[in-house]
Amino acid sequence: MAANSKPEQTPWWHQGLRFECQGSGKCCVSRDSYGYVYMTKEDRIRMAKTLRMSTRSFTHQYCKKEEGIYHLIEGQDGKCHFLENKRCQVYEGRPTQCRTWPFWPEVMDAKIWQKEVASFCPGVGQGHPWPKHKIEDILKEQQNSEENYGS
Repeated sequence: MAANSKPEQTPWWHQGLRFECQGSGKCCVSRDSYGYVYMTKEDRIRMAKTLRMSTRSFTHQYCKKEEGIYHLIEGQDGKCHFLENKRCQVYEGRPTQCRTWPFWPEVMDAKIWQKEVASFCPGVGQGHPWPKHKIEDILKEQQNSEENYGS
C-alpha cells in the first residue's frame, strides 16, 4: 500500500444484504431524483428486441435525449409505460438501471439505505442474503452502465 493511500474500508453490507423483489411495482414509479430510467445503447437494443421493434423505432417512441443522455419517457402519473398491474411487461429486456435495483452506488450508504431504500422498498430484508461479491458485481454493472448513458 502506498504511503498516501487510505486503507480500503469494509462496506457496511460486507456480510450481505437480504433482498427479494416483492412485486410491489414501487420501484417503477417516479420518485425524487431517481425518477428517470436512463438508457444505454445496449439497454435500448435489448428493450427493442423484447418488443419486437427496431432500436430506432423504440428510441423514437419511448425515449428522450436530454443533455446527451437517453432516458425512458414516463407514462401517465409518472409511471413507466411498461408497468401494468404492478408488473413489468418487458421484464426480460428491462434496462440495467431496473435490473440492478436496489444495489445502486448512490444508495449503498447505510443511512441512505435505511432512509430511502428500506423505507420505500418492501423487498429489503426479505429472502436470502445477497453476498458481498454479488453486490459488488451489480454495483460495477450499474457504474459501467452510468458511464455509457450517452451512447
